[in-house]
Amino acid sequence: MPGEGSVLYRNGRVYTRAGPAATAIEVAAGNITWMGDEAGARDRGGARHVDLGGALVTPAFVDAHVHATATGLGLTGLDLRHATSAADVLTAVAAAARAGGGRPILGGGWDETRWAERRAPTAADLDRASYGGAVYLARVDVHSALASSALMTAVPQLRGAVGFDAAGWLRGPAHDLVRAAALDAITAGQRREAQRAALARAAQLGIACVHEMAGPVISSADDLADALALSAQEPVPEVIGYWAELFGIEAARDLGAVGAAGDLFVDGSLGSHTAALRAPYADRPESSGALRYDTAEVAEHIARCAAAGLQAGFHAIGDAAVDQVLDAFEAAGTRLGKPVGAAHGAGHRIEHVEFVHDPARLATSGLTASMQPCFDALWGGPDGMYAARLGAERARRLNRFADLARAGVQLAFGSDAPVTELGPWEAVRAAARPHDETAGIPVAAAFAAHTRGGWRAAGRRKGPPGPHGIPFLEGDLAPGQPATFAVWQAEELADGLPELAPGQELPRCLATVRRGTPIYDTGLLGDT
Repeated sequence: MPGEGSVLYRNGRVYTRAGPAATAIEVAAGNITWMGDEAGARDRGGARHVDLGGALVTPAFVDAHVHATATGLGLTGLDLRHATSAADVLTAVAAAARAGGGRPILGGGWDETRWAERRAPTAADLDRASYGGAVYLARVDVHSALASSALMTAVPQLRGAVGFDAAGWLRGPAHDLVRAAALDAITAGQRREAQRAALARAAQLGIACVHEMAGPVISSADDLADALALSAQEPVPEVIGYWAELFGIEAARDLGAVGAAGDLFVDGSLGSHTAALRAPYADRPESSGALRYDTAEVAEHIARCAAAGLQAGFHAIGDAAVDQVLDAFEAAGTRLGKPVGAAHGAGHRIEHVEFVHDPARLATSGLTASMQPCFDALWGGPDGMYAARLGAERARRLNRFADLARAGVQLAFGSDAPVTELGPWEAVRAAARPHDETAGIPVAAAFAAHTRGGWRAAGRRKGPPGPHGIPFLEGDLAPGQPATFAVWQAEELADGLPELAPGQELPRCLATVRRGTPIYDTGLLGDT
């Protein structure tokens, strides 16, 4: 019989990986205590009943790659992803300068490849628009940025850094320096409000957990500590922390991160011409990008993580970068006398991993591929940015979800917000229906990568026994599992999930529940 304080969510359509179809879930003390049909629900006399009105119930999404503060700053501040020209950017900067009263201007999301002139504003342009103020505007990939003269002057070592350009478009180490200076201008209160805005938006989209990709170049130790504390103290999605610092094992441990991993950059991005390639860029033949570390350093980091029982992981986009990470894991395994890719209980991971020559080698490594399907939706296709950067033939070899899945690579999906907007169903559709249909995977597989895959990528792998001896994983809905789920208004289901056909309306989130506690509710759940 149901216990005191239990809640019975009934009259729904419950999506499960295995077992009979269910219409009702009972929750107590943060866990699912019972699942069944309406006949069984009528006998659950001690629970408070919530009528779902036929809504779809699924495991909540996990976004496996997020930058919460930067995402929140975009939601609450200067978001340039919809700018259609350099003039749009300058107009927005001028408005921010008038409203800001001399405060530094931080923004991002611009993408010059979508503009007719294909030209970004210069530092001189920003100086005029901001009335001489400090301005930092990250490109959409956050691997380069525009900076005003005032901001560049505030970083004395900038002019000697690799990637510096006096015209104001900074890349590589120069970008790292100016980004750190810009983020230092954010107060603790502004940071907390930005994080709160990002996590609230995630909850509104059915996301109950995010992997925060922090690091000394990307954010700060205080930033990660604040995000973890916010998640522990308020009804928002769970935050799982990563700290991306080479040899930063102790810092990761002290911060409560599960890995010295995440956006530990071995290369940059294709949009900024900083991803490391085997062959030169098609539109910049003098460059192949660059690797940031020696392979021996990457292997040493992996070995130290393995010895400490922490996850290792790296940002790798270009094919040369992916090769280097795989070489380093193999070298670390040789040194330790055993494969290390999947040896640790949490496994290890590789972020983005867009350009893979040998899926079987990646599968053998045991690494989880943490990918962002909306990259293809935004920049794939014969007329997209990838084709412009690499040429059509090489561009078709990016983001081959089907090839990786077929080889046995474990997939976890995320947004890399603010690089792409939070939007899990958009990501599922992008993986199921990419520009090249031969690269797509079934909707159910894409959904699994964006739910169970995220928990598994963070080491949350074990669960109670399921049908046929297959254990449930966190991210499965079953008795004994955490009551972490989302409720959707969704039509045209196929095998329990939306078909996500082109033009089909995506499901609308009605409620999100994290371990029994609603973190978003349109009014469907009432006072639970």
